[in-house]
Amino acid sequence: MAASLSSTAGARLLGTLRSLGRGLHVTAACCKNRAARVRVGKGDRPLTYEEALPPHQIAHRKGWLSQHTGNLRGEEGTAERTVEDLFVRRFVFGTFHGCLANELVIKRRGNVLLVCALMLQKLQPQKFYFLIGYSETILSHLYKCPVKLEVQTLQDKAVYKYL
Repeated sequence: MAASLSSTAGARLLGTLRSLGRGLHVTAACCKNRAARVRVGKGDRPLTYEEALPPHQIAHRKGWLSQHTGNLRGEEGTAERTVEDLFVRRFVFGTFHGCLANELVIKRRGNVLLVCALMLQKLQPQKFYFLIGYSETILSHLYKCPVKLEVQTLQDKAVYKYL
């Protein structure tokens, strides 16, 4: 436990702070978790199922977006897998710019890397097939393991609810 300041030491500390021309600002602690939450609006903002649920519902109502064995006890290489997943997400987002309807799900099964994606039908089918083959080839050469893209196409984004 920290020792409390005596009244003279506290007065000297505050006097020193005042002489510097800066004040001591104290705010109340906010113990709410606001990360990854969507703010309530006028009811005109469409949300997907993943966005609509709060982050503490992961593994209860919504799944993990990266599935691998790196988080088990005794396994090594979790940080490397996380960085690889981040690179794959950015690569696919840049390759299929404006076509992703939802977040990517990355699964590692043995030596195979599966990337599951929902895409909007904004490109011609020939371009989709070319970009899928291009992505699989580039990622397979980079990671030196087979990479497969499982793609489903949608006309419009799947809306779960409006906020």
